[in-house]
Amino acid sequence: MKNIAIEFIQIIENHGFKAYIVGGFVRDYIMNIKSTDIDITTSATPKDIKKIFPNVKFPKVINDNDNYGSVRVIYKNILFEVTTFREEEEYFDNRHPSRIHYVLDLETDLKRRDFTINAICIDKDENIMDPLEGILDIKEKRIKTIKNSYESFTEDALRILRAIRFKVVLNFTLDEEILEAIKKTKHLLKNISYERKRVELDKIFGSVDAKNGILLLKELDLLNELELHNIDKIKDYTDLIGIWSMINSNVYKFTRHEKDLIKKVNIVYNLNNLDPYVLYQYGLYVNILAGGNKGIDKKQITKCYQSLPIKSRKEINITASEICELFEQEPSSFLKKIYTDLEKNILNNTLENDNLKIKEYIKNKFKIELKTLN
Repeated sequence: MKNIAIEFIQIIENHGFKAYIVGGFVRDYIMNIKSTDIDITTSATPKDIKKIFPNVKFPKVINDNDNYGSVRVIYKNILFEVTTFREEEEYFDNRHPSRIHYVLDLETDLKRRDFTINAICIDKDENIMDPLEGILDIKEKRIKTIKNSYESFTEDALRILRAIRFKVVLNFTLDEEILEAIKKTKHLLKNISYERKRVELDKIFGSVDAKNGILLLKELDLLNELELHNIDKIKDYTDLIGIWSMINSNVYKFTRHEKDLIKKVNIVYNLNNLDPYVLYQYGLYVNILAGGNKGIDKKQITKCYQSLPIKSRKEINITASEICELFEQEPSSFLKKIYTDLEKNILNNTLENDNLKIKEYIKNKFKIELKTLN
């Protein structure tokens, strides 16, 4: 991927502009971490980039600036985020600059970024350029802002969560100045959209060190600002949906599928996750999430689920047509009642999942219904 990125910036350079790979991809490359996000910083404007590459996507226009100085380009099936060298005026909402100005030199552009570890570049000759000593901070495993931390977080409060995310994901430490600045600026997180906050929280909750990430949010007293509740209910830190289910927030947006899972986990949390019928009704995944947060061993839940005689209604050894023949009736609501009864008895091992035995059971159990319908 790096070779394609080098090829990409070489094309820009061939058109008379400067271009560098910058940000997370370079940081991860230095740390031997696989990365797919590639940011490019260049002296070319978005209009220049559009003349060079056919597959250019412009984001939403902010103010009168030229699309915030950024475009997305797909080159050889890789997405590149391309941003023009720029400096920024005062931020107006603790997130976005009121105006940007294109500049001609790389270092000015790097100084407006968030952390030193994200301000390292690679040029077209594969030379690493590190004017702000980000490599030193990588070696010392330290997160450090480029500007004064208080100023940096006041400009863009999302950087608070980004700092925590990098600390958790990379297993780095937070610079002391950052910790002090978080205490003074944490209230500004309420000005950041829930969508943007959730992106960062998902990366914290989805990391291998999610437990310490959540503990850090608690230690830094960020739970109220982030509107995260029931943190102490979380016992299983291995699944993103499992964590959000315990938090059970109504301010963060989720997909329909995520909402459905969270709702089911919350229901099953109050049930017996080793009960055959509960396992059958809600499935293994939902019960593992709920049970894990109650301290129930996942292996125990899995073993109980795997021992179920049936795992879906389709596995019951009688068809709807066969039941209708017994009643000499067309399909109607009585089928649901019978199937529910069969499920419970088969799952409780009081009825064998055998076609002839099921038919006999139906005849005996539902003989009144049979007489009524006939």
